[in-house]
Amino acid sequence: MIKVLMARAKQGYRTSAFPVEPPALSDRFVGAPVIGRPKCPPKCSKCVELCPMQCISRNTEKISIDIGKCIFCGKCAESCSPGILHFSKDYRMAVRKREELVLSGPVINLAEELNKEMKKLFGRSLKLRQVCAGGCNACEADVNVLNTLAWDLGRFGIQFVASPRHADGLLVTGPVTENMKLALKKTYEAVANPKLVIAVGACAISGGIYEGHSEANNGVQSIIPVDLFIPGCPPHPSTILDGLLRLMGRLKGDAREKINDSQPIPPVGDQLETRKKLIRSVIRS
Repeated sequence: MIKVLMARAKQGYRTSAFPVEPPALSDRFVGAPVIGRPKCPPKCSKCVELCPMQCISRNTEKISIDIGKCIFCGKCAESCSPGILHFSKDYRMAVRKREELVLSGPVINLAEELNKEMKKLFGRSLKLRQVCAGGCNACEADVNVLNTLAWDLGRFGIQFVASPRHADGLLVTGPVTENMKLALKKTYEAVANPKLVIAVGACAISGGIYEGHSEANNGVQSIIPVDLFIPGCPPHPSTILDGLLRLMGRLKGDAREKINDSQPIPPVGDQLETRKKLIRSVIRS
């Protein structure tokens, strides 16, 4: 026992201070896109043409981007004139309504907390059943990270349970394939009312890279109602946790927030060059 206590004292406290302090993010982290005030050059549609997800649209002199479809590849920002469209390091992107994921400026309507009655039930304790509805396991992996020592999801009263009978709601990943459609419906029906549904990742929100596929259903909302949308491909653990805490009313602040653009990320090409330099320095040492 004494050895255990000594090891604990030596290792110290390793859990992240989030949300009291902002999370430590990688230099390569791609956060919320920012559409600046400058007008798009006439007849320019490079970002629209380059987007592999067709999530960017242009209306006269303005552009909008649907981060519910976006896979955050950064190709659009590389092709765009400086100051018009780029990606920030802001991890806060969870919203309550699907249409709020379509951004046309530097402001995003972040998720509002549950109503008074629902908050009374789920504000301090939230049990979720995770459903992988045909995803690639990237979103599932980042959800699972929240259960590790670094994040300690349980300190917020949030826990994943094995049975929908024990759950307050569902956290769904994947585009909902035909083989998972009935399973998702049955799992949803097995959760007692009132209940919550959280769609995590581009696939769960819009179908992602599988949108329009004959064996996919373009996301969760086409099957069951959704209470919280958390975009990303996959979303960062801090993005997921931020959304859950906002839904529970554990994070205060205005729902309509300006995207934090104090640290815009470098273009993808610059990131790759930085990584090459880092690898060279490691090899030389």
